[in-house]
Amino acid sequence: MNQSERFAFLAEWYDPNASLLRRYELLFYPADGSVEMHDVKNRRTFLKRTKYEDLRLEDLFIGNKVNVFSRQLVLVDYGDQYTARQLGSRKEKTLALIKPDAVSKAGEIIDMINKSGFTITKLRMMTLSRKEATDFHVDHHSRPFYNELIQFITSGPVIAMEILRDDAICEWKRLLGPANSGLARTDAPGSIRALFGTDGIRNAAHGPDSFASAAREMELFFPSSGGCGPANTAKFTNCTCCIVKPHAISEGLLGKILIAIRDACFEISAMQMFNMDRVNVEEFYEVYKGVVPEYNDMVTEMCSGSCVAMEIQQNNPTKTFREFCGPSDPEIARHLRPETLRAIFGKTKMQNAVHCTDLPEDGLLEVQYFFKILDN
Repeated sequence: MNQSERFAFLAEWYDPNASLLRRYELLFYPADGSVEMHDVKNRRTFLKRTKYEDLRLEDLFIGNKVNVFSRQLVLVDYGDQYTARQLGSRKEKTLALIKPDAVSKAGEIIDMINKSGFTITKLRMMTLSRKEATDFHVDHHSRPFYNELIQFITSGPVIAMEILRDDAICEWKRLLGPANSGLARTDAPGSIRALFGTDGIRNAAHGPDSFASAAREMELFFPSSGGCGPANTAKFTNCTCCIVKPHAISEGLLGKILIAIRDACFEISAMQMFNMDRVNVEEFYEVYKGVVPEYNDMVTEMCSGSCVAMEIQQNNPTKTFREFCGPSDPEIARHLRPETLRAIFGKTKMQNAVHCTDLPEDGLLEVQYFFKILDN
């Protein structure tokens, strides 16, 4: 690796004390993982070159939020032509849609997506109305199987994702395999449709064929106008809340955590990715303020990147979801409850993989906070 190579970005940070948006030049040196920051307005060094292990090259793309020494920075532009050429030229976004027949295998599919070098930048479990389904399948209107297609895609929840990587459209189609699952099992046995699909319609997942299709379909599921798109799937009954924390998302653990939750016989009835700002996190964690000494660190972790909130159906009276998450300190969890989520996926008390509702009566309130208040 070139020891002198560096990548430059323009980054913005909202200073809550001054109520100002401050702009910085962020420099990243991949050879040793060090960072440097310069205040653009005052033209002075803000942070001397310092090694920082929590920032990775794959985190550096326009629009992403990165955490540098507890400051949440939004990357708004490339800082020079070299960075734009090296990092921006082939980066693409596309839609990845898990269909109703494969939602129970979402963990395995998301794990394959992460292992194939994709970054999930948006995720939402939703149900399509007939009108939304016809808009989505407009290209198939004249096909003989059109009605069956509409009936199938509206038969249950789907999980829509915006995924990012070099040559994303082509690479996602390759990971999907042929549209007919039977053919996929012959021609691409390791593909998603070969592993999880049944036939040409119930074929587990979908991906657009072109830039134009990707843009049109992503606009349907994630409208740029600020609308929320198809309805989320939250039931708001017999429920508790689980949040997969930012460190676990960036480490590619989401799929494995979803598999563990399903295998423990808990039903995920709603799921969505959020990028929370500090104000929202402080509001959500308000009950811990002044009670838990790590409150500020908890807030910093939760707003350090994308998190995924879930509504979990609490149907089993003998086993609560909170018990399945385990003690908040992963070290203690590994000694006392080694089969729990925090024992398996947690690192530290702050980076303990998941938040779960502590009090049964707060389950609905926490679910409503994400799926009614934030999702609008």
